[in-house]
Amino acid sequence: MSFVDRVLYNGNIFTQDERQVHVTALAIGDGRILATGADEEMLALAGAGTKRENLEGRDVLPGLTDAHIHWQHTALSLRSVNVYEVPSREEALRRVAERAAVTTAGEWLLGDGWRQDVWEDRAFPTAAELDAVAPVHPALLTDKSGHAAWVNSAALRIAGLDASSEDPPGGSLQRDENGALTGVLFETAIELVERHIPILSDEDIADAMFAAQQKALAVGLTGIHCFDGPPSLRALQILRERGQLSLRVCKMVKTEFIAGALEVGLRQGFGDDWLWLGAQKIFADGALGPRTAYMMEAYEGEPDNFGIRIMDAEEMAEKVIRASAAGFASAIHAIGDRAVHEVLNVFEAARKEEAAAGIPREGRRHRIEHLSLVHPPDIPRVAEIGVIASVQPIFAPSDYPLADRYWGERSQYAYDTRTQLDLGARVAYGTDSPVEPMEPFINIHAAVTRQRVDGSPGPEGWYPAAKLTLAEAIAGYTQGPAYAAGKEHCQGQLRAGYHADLIVLDRAIHALPPAELHKTQILATMLGGEWCHGPF
Repeated sequence: MSFVDRVLYNGNIFTQDERQVHVTALAIGDGRILATGADEEMLALAGAGTKRENLEGRDVLPGLTDAHIHWQHTALSLRSVNVYEVPSREEALRRVAERAAVTTAGEWLLGDGWRQDVWEDRAFPTAAELDAVAPVHPALLTDKSGHAAWVNSAALRIAGLDASSEDPPGGSLQRDENGALTGVLFETAIELVERHIPILSDEDIADAMFAAQQKALAVGLTGIHCFDGPPSLRALQILRERGQLSLRVCKMVKTEFIAGALEVGLRQGFGDDWLWLGAQKIFADGALGPRTAYMMEAYEGEPDNFGIRIMDAEEMAEKVIRASAAGFASAIHAIGDRAVHEVLNVFEAARKEEAAAGIPREGRRHRIEHLSLVHPPDIPRVAEIGVIASVQPIFAPSDYPLADRYWGERSQYAYDTRTQLDLGARVAYGTDSPVEPMEPFINIHAAVTRQRVDGSPGPEGWYPAAKLTLAEAIAGYTQGPAYAAGKEHCQGQLRAGYHADLIVLDRAIHALPPAELHKTQILATMLGGEWCHGPF
């Protein structure tokens, strides 16, 4: 056994190891768990230089991993105009005006998180409204889903967009009754403006990530699966070179960049224990908020709106099969039931190709990101095909008014991880931050209660049959992401040989009423055997 650097004892430690679920002490050395067991057993392993730390009976869990986060966007959102779920258009405009007053004319104003469906009139905002408070600054504010953006006239002019502009493939420019642009962009149309925003240096992005890292550690995250593009990967590498990376990062590769990775011979998993390549990321459709999720049947009250198909099934299958042959699984964003249906067909075809090539299912851990609404005949196919459900439990209580309004009775099949677990599917949980706050215990609370933190929509929660147990919710933040990233041999559990990544909680969560789970705070976070938040 390696030298024991420290022994944590007198704890209430939940290991997530089914062979030894609960222990009171851990022996740690060289960044890993060396042994687990009772206090006297672990303290007997201590040497003259071993630190002995009394946990004072506190709950301990493995470090948590957010399996779907936009890390660059999350980090930069901490610097932008905060319009996250503001209660009114007027409040959003007030915040933009406040930032404009202290920003040099001509510089971009950026923000995230507005939701028109929580505003009194539920109407989309307009460029003219932004013009009134930011006449000399181009402005772009993405909605909460990230699938719509609100821009002003200055931004439209810079992008060369006007009434004569055509909708791009996979996106649309919202127009008024006279055909004029309103200032709201959907899906790929956002890129028409975003490409004109000055590019931050990789060092600037790394600095923003470094600041955001401490917030992640403070809420119990020791790992993330990042879905942003190449600048995010470059910035993460800079942090690694500086010795400042304090999260374990599985970095997804957007499909438009996969060819470059394949050309130089990279395969999924390339990297080290701190930063490695994950799956190919593909978009099949949009989102519920802007009603661009791709649907079998039209949205309630919008008989001509079936959402937006961002990539057709034939192209998607070609990309998945090509990447699989070269060593990459695929993670495909699918929210609407038609998008989910098409993605399952794609993965079914890929499994046949893989089987013919002698590739086992474990060798290509394909994922559906979000899996929000599933057509009833498709429900068992996730487990049957062997696809990981990478989901966000917080979406259920967050989105239920929208789901009820636009999906109607179909909502009984929405955001249902319960059924997928019962059918044997593997699941991994995330927040899609900055779409939702990167706070695991708000997500765990949502999974267990199907409620918002204020208790809505009522004491039973939204479609309460889909509730999870606390153990299942914790597994979705520990073992689930570890398996999805191919790291189940070293992450997601507290057992000998695994990374010494753990969190110390301020309360005994297994004794808490479920409605109070979101109040859980992190007293200390350990990563690789060192305290990086705390100490407790």
